[in-house]
Amino acid sequence: MQTIILVIHLLIALGLVGVILIQRSEGGALGMGGGSGSGGGFMTGRAAADLLTRTTAFLAASFFVTSMILAILASSETESPSILAPPTESATQPSVPADPAAPIGN
Repeated sequence: MQTIILVIHLLIALGLVGVILIQRSEGGALGMGGGSGSGGGFMTGRAAADLLTRTTAFLAASFFVTSMILAILASSETESPSILAPPTESATQPSVPADPAAPIGN
């Protein structure tokens, strides 16, 4: 389950980067730079910007949700304690030698 969500998370991250890189800068969106004045295309500059904005918002929300799901799954499936957790009593107790009568050292 965690692997599937992780793969989906990575695909969303790649899609988010791609959509952000496709978008025009603020100066380009205001008509500075020319080339978008034809008006007779499938999508006008305004419609394309709106679609990319909505796509970015959807991908960002999906990225946030998958991040939260992965964090919840990771916290519930811990096999070893955190390195920040205080040591348990068994870790602080000194180990007892196998034969108490045997001399220590040589």
